[in-house]
Amino acid sequence: MLPLVRNNSPYTVIILLIFTLIAKLQSLGSPMAPFVPEQHILFQTITGILNYILRGNAFAYTLLAALMIFGQALYLNSVFVKHKLAGKPNYTTAFLYIVLTSILPEFTYFSEILLLNWCVIGGIDLLLGYHQTNKPRMHVFNTGFIFSVAALLHFQAVGYLFVVFAALLLLRSFNPGEWAVALIGYFTPIYLYAGTLFLFDKLDAFQYMMQVSISLPSSIKDPLYVFGTITGILVLFVMGIYALQDWLVRGGVYIRRMWTTIATTFLLSVLLAAASDIAEKSIWIVVMPAIAMIVTPALMVEKTKWFSNFAFYFSLLLLVFCQLAVN
Repeated sequence: MLPLVRNNSPYTVIILLIFTLIAKLQSLGSPMAPFVPEQHILFQTITGILNYILRGNAFAYTLLAALMIFGQALYLNSVFVKHKLAGKPNYTTAFLYIVLTSILPEFTYFSEILLLNWCVIGGIDLLLGYHQTNKPRMHVFNTGFIFSVAALLHFQAVGYLFVVFAALLLLRSFNPGEWAVALIGYFTPIYLYAGTLFLFDKLDAFQYMMQVSISLPSSIKDPLYVFGTITGILVLFVMGIYALQDWLVRGGVYIRRMWTTIATTFLLSVLLAAASDIAEKSIWIVVMPAIAMIVTPALMVEKTKWFSNFAFYFSLLLLVFCQLAVN
């Protein structure tokens, strides 16, 4: 079965779409309409537009979320291939992203966090292109802009600004002008958003957006699911890092720096998720793009096929376990 996702054929996209719908059956069987906080004006506007089409139908929103995850998987895969991070072009990154976003039903419900993940993947794409762009300042501005939109959707995402600066250090020679452009790009959406709220006399929503809610669990619910899921992801993560070593040795200096940028994004995504309300389980989906990219080399090992086959079937086993164990 592994050759199906290691194939670069267009038919693989159809197979992945079918796989996505099967993997998301648990969420599609218990659909949920999006929860829209009163003061989240941006998300209110987006859902308000969608309600004209979907009429608030819970199944329609959940199906839309599943298709969005499929689209994110293809986009993330194209990022991996475009920047030549490892191996030949295939769809292993897309497969892994679909698997990782199916381990918890909340990941497949339409939410601000799912929209935020578009910004994360788009931001990674822009960051990895820093060293080869012909218009560096425009590129840096766009990166700041997209991560700022992420912060408008979920305030804790303001931490991604550090990823922008880390990428500037790793992938660009030091240029104060580019750092200033990054800040201008970052504050542009905030300025436009605050100005719009002011015009409609809703500026208090901007202050509400900047509130941070952190809560720690008093007890672990579903300990078997939590322990099994974390263990499974760690196994895949370690296998990915092990397989990645060979690519890093053979790759150039910018390949290693791009992977360092991905690792930085992963660490900040973990901090973002950990700094969010414990009840907001869907926030952990922001970690999945970086994990999917890091685990991908484990499925691309050609010299020892048993290693890549084990990683592939273990990921499927993790998916089945999570869907059976979660309550």
